[in-house]
Amino acid sequence: MQLSTKLEILADAAKYDASCASSGAPRRDSRGREGLGASTGAGICHSFTPDGRCVSLLKILLTNFCQYDCQYCINRRSSNVPRARFSPREVVDLTLDFYRRNYIDGLFLSSGIIRSPDYTMEQLLQVARSLREEHRFRGYIHLKTIPDADPLLITEAGRYADRLSVNIELPTGGALQRLAPEKSVHTIKRAMGSIRLAQEAAQDDKQAARRAPAGQSTQMIVGADDADDRTILQTAQTLYGAYKLKRVYYSAFSPIPDSPATVPMQAPPLLREHRLYQADFLLRGYGFQAEELFQEEGSLPLDIDPKLAWALAHRGVFPVDLNRAPQRLIARVPGIGMRNAKRLIELRRLRAIRYQDLIRLRCAMDKARPFIVVQDYRPGLAEPPSERLRRALARAPEQLALL
Repeated sequence: MQLSTKLEILADAAKYDASCASSGAPRRDSRGREGLGASTGAGICHSFTPDGRCVSLLKILLTNFCQYDCQYCINRRSSNVPRARFSPREVVDLTLDFYRRNYIDGLFLSSGIIRSPDYTMEQLLQVARSLREEHRFRGYIHLKTIPDADPLLITEAGRYADRLSVNIELPTGGALQRLAPEKSVHTIKRAMGSIRLAQEAAQDDKQAARRAPAGQSTQMIVGADDADDRTILQTAQTLYGAYKLKRVYYSAFSPIPDSPATVPMQAPPLLREHRLYQADFLLRGYGFQAEELFQEEGSLPLDIDPKLAWALAHRGVFPVDLNRAPQRLIARVPGIGMRNAKRLIELRRLRAIRYQDLIRLRCAMDKARPFIVVQDYRPGLAEPPSERLRRALARAPEQLALL
């Protein structure tokens, strides 16, 4: 098979893996020293840096042959798809060639399971080791680890990769046992634990090289089973706390040709995936607990973002006096993000906050107005009830950024 055909097959097979951002990677620069490539730590795989630059990576599978028969996976053993396999040498050559052509800033590499988990992990490790040691490649490398592989191999991978990821796959152990019986929650979490322990050991030993300095991430498939949003976010919250993950990624289940009857025939709404990302941001950046984001139902509302939904369900907390409230409470006001909450705290040390200050900071005033008090503004006594306010705000165009 020609290399171009392999690339077409294995790049397409990798598109279902969302956990490939590089935020948090250390800066490397080959100028003035021996080495090839650079990593800015700003983002990889068609992400955008704060100054607007788009950075990308070569995102491929080593092979889409697989011994496992995960019912939700297009590369499962029983799937009727074209198969291909790269050698480690071919992946190394492709990465270097693409980098020299200025196509990519790094590599994201995953694989189906061939021969055995240890053999597959050794092949992935061989690629990363060759790039780093033989070719002095200093760009970004993200390896998707094989949970069933020897923990020593996974730990070794952290020497060469900026980020490691171990997919949790599904929110509950019961769903994983039903849809991917060859996989085990225990082995997945063991792999996560070995990565965390290696990172902590390297931090304690000041002479040791950092292990996976951009941390580890994971991915959950949304809509392949009947888990609701509450269950998904509670699982994510547990993973963040237990394994110090940098990110949990959410991937809406996509029905694939000849899908088995054990999985849905229709994809969940993509807006559900978006709401989960917004809620996840509240967990990581705003100090919310997963349970706070739900009332009686276990699903996030699709018509409004989860921060606004929480505020509407807790009208007794509001309005918040921005000249007196602590920063954590200001950040919970719809339309005001963490950065502006900090700016408001700094501003009120100099003078009282006024309505025009919020406009100058570009707060989303349509959302914020009913929930705030400042020196020259407070909501009227006849503020609409939560349901009417919700309908009005749901009709307003929504920004993708969570405020």
